[in-house]
Amino acid sequence: MNYRFVGVGAICALLSVAIGAFGAHMLKSHLTAEMQAIYETGVQYHMVHSLGLIIIGVLAALMPASKHLVRAGWAMLIGIILFSGSLYALSVTGIKPLGAITPLGGVAFLYGWLSVALAAFQHKKS
Repeated sequence: MNYRFVGVGAICALLSVAIGAFGAHMLKSHLTAEMQAIYETGVQYHMVHSLGLIIIGVLAALMPASKHLVRAGWAMLIGIILFSGSLYALSVTGIKPLGAITPLGGVAFLYGWLSVALAAFQHKKS
C-alpha cells in the first residue's frame, strides 16, 4: 500500500468538504449562479479525484512495483490543484483567463486514470 497517496487523498477529501461547505455557506450570496456552478464543479472533481488518490494508494498494495500507479497518484494530485484550483479561483475572482488552466488539470486527470488502467493491464500480464 502506498500510504502517502492514501494520506494525501484523505487530506484532499477533507479539503474538498471544507471548500464545498465554505462555498455553500459563505460564498453563495456573493457568487452569481454561473460562478456558483463553476465552484461546485471544482468541488465535485476535487472529491472524486481525492477518492481516486486513496484507491491508487490501496491498489499499490496489490501492485507494489507499479510505476504507473506512482504516475497516476501524482497526476491526480496535479489535476486537483490545476483543475479544481483554477475553478475555485475563477469563480471567486471572476478572472476569466484562469479558465485556461482548467484543461491542463483535466489532462492530468485523464493521464492519471490511463495510468491506473495501464497498471492493471500490466499487472494482469505478470
